[in-house]
Amino acid sequence: MKSPLLSLPGAVPAEGVDEGVAAHYGDLFREQRALAGGTGFVDLSHRGVVSVTGDDRLSWLHLLLTQHVSDLPTGQATEALILSAHGHIEHALYLVDDGTTVWAHVEPGTQDALIAYLESMKFFYRVDVTDRTDEFAVVHLPAGSIAEVPEGVVVRETPYGRDLFLPRADLESFAEKSGPAVGLLAYEALRVEHHRPRLGFETDHRTIPHELGWIGTAVHLQKGCYRGQETVARVQNLGKPPRRLVFLHLDGSEVHLPPAGADIRLADEGPDGRKIGFVTTSVRHHELGPVALALVKRNVPLDARLMADSTAAAQEAVVEP
Repeated sequence: MKSPLLSLPGAVPAEGVDEGVAAHYGDLFREQRALAGGTGFVDLSHRGVVSVTGDDRLSWLHLLLTQHVSDLPTGQATEALILSAHGHIEHALYLVDDGTTVWAHVEPGTQDALIAYLESMKFFYRVDVTDRTDEFAVVHLPAGSIAEVPEGVVVRETPYGRDLFLPRADLESFAEKSGPAVGLLAYEALRVEHHRPRLGFETDHRTIPHELGWIGTAVHLQKGCYRGQETVARVQNLGKPPRRLVFLHLDGSEVHLPPAGADIRLADEGPDGRKIGFVTTSVRHHELGPVALALVKRNVPLDARLMADSTAAAQEAVVEP
């Protein structure tokens, strides 16, 4: 779904899964500084929006999600995962309940598969699941923003800012009042800085929550009875995940960033050394320079010198070995 805000001056369209919104509006670092300083907004209207209504919505979702939501207070933001039977991450949901409806935004294009799964699990529960993507656009206001939220708009308030479920018809008028518009590349740069994983970027077909630090924020360890819970409990109680998320400081003298999927090797083993991981997201940060998130094997020493493709890299642990 193409955002009308792509008509704003300087807008450069994002590509790939983020197609439909602006990657930037002409000045990447200025946009990053604005966002970090609590000004501007980010158009996330390409993301899927799903609502769940009905008297059983919270108790029903509690049975399906990794998060404890049966007593979720009205207005309190949370995030949750849906796992496969083997504990691999299939969906990531960013939730809030407004007292009558649970609202969730999800990765672009994943809402159809999510809704199909939820519909298959309704049974006798009093719930209705609806795709609201055509009606509502997600807009992000950074932490510290004093922008006015239109009356009646559902808000997810997090430490990183507020996610608004804005009527799609109001997107252009909101932009006029709440600018400057900030592109998705700036939003992604701050996401990487804060070590926040993203489905489809930091995950692959075999990722489990422990590898990304999603335990605690999206996975509640004191609840059970959801698909994949056995794997979560076993890894938590008896072992360690096979891989771990790391934050990489990249050599700033390189012109190009290592792309997502680029192999990571030990620098001491040279370009033909064994692969020990891969880059998941790489960005240029307005203060930190070129940085990235990556998944590496758990036993890679914390002080090991790494190569991300042909770029030297030093790691900071996000998930401890």
